[in-house]
Amino acid sequence: MADDLLRIEDLSVDFHTDGGVVHAVKHANITVRDGGILGLVGESGSGKSVTSLSVLGLLGTTRAEITSGRILFRGADLLRKGQAELRRIRGGHIGLVSQNALSALDPSFTIGAQLIEVIRRHQKVDKANARKLALEALELVALPEAERRMKSYPHELSGGQRQRVVIAIALSCRPELLLADEPTTALDATVQKQILDLLLEINRELGTAILIVTHDFGVVAHLCTDVAVMRRGEVLESGTAEQVLSSPEHPYTQGLMKAVPRLRLSAQDRAVPRAERRLTEFSESALVGGGRERVAL
Repeated sequence: MADDLLRIEDLSVDFHTDGGVVHAVKHANITVRDGGILGLVGESGSGKSVTSLSVLGLLGTTRAEITSGRILFRGADLLRKGQAELRRIRGGHIGLVSQNALSALDPSFTIGAQLIEVIRRHQKVDKANARKLALEALELVALPEAERRMKSYPHELSGGQRQRVVIAIALSCRPELLLADEPTTALDATVQKQILDLLLEINRELGTAILIVTHDFGVVAHLCTDVAVMRRGEVLESGTAEQVLSSPEHPYTQGLMKAVPRLRLSAQDRAVPRAERRLTEFSESALVGGGRERVAL
């Protein structure tokens, strides 16, 4: 379709291990709409990260093999691109926000130096203009004292600040698509919401499409326009977030939804001691606060 930015068609990925072949992804079909936010949801080992990393050829091992399928970005099959062309697309057209910001950043270089390197790799600008663009990227993600932080090293920042830097690097060349692989996992609840709000603002203000890998339906309700549910390498269900969250069709999705704490407590639930209700209350806050109000669980 004309408004499809990324189409993953019939994707299968195998890993050749000492114990045999592991079918990590099996004939997956996923679509990210232009300007949309797709939540790729599933339990650990479901194949969601492998699917997202396949987009840019970042599976990271020679034992991985894409055995079937196409990955179409603006209609062009990324699986047919050479390494030089993929390097141009990475960062320039598709940005990556990894799960662990500390490992994604080089401890030997300042934040500013790392941003400038990425910008100059993808844009024909001199160092002075690259520095200006780097500062603008840090300001875009609302990093406090952005000018001073240009001279900081990763270990001098908090976890939330490092994640903002990773997002700034991913956005520095104004990509059309962000791949965000569990971007809030290592953060506390308050900072998690700040990062999710930032991603939502980036989508609304810049029109950047986002594919976010998560195991959390609260993230989907807060952030996503569309959702695809994976289990054991297969996409079991997909559709708009409103549709899937309010009327899941597949039994597995229905089971996952039953595990999400309810928004409204019954009289019997309210009788449960407060300490045992904390998880439910926290999950309600995460789902409701600042989220897409049209999604009701």
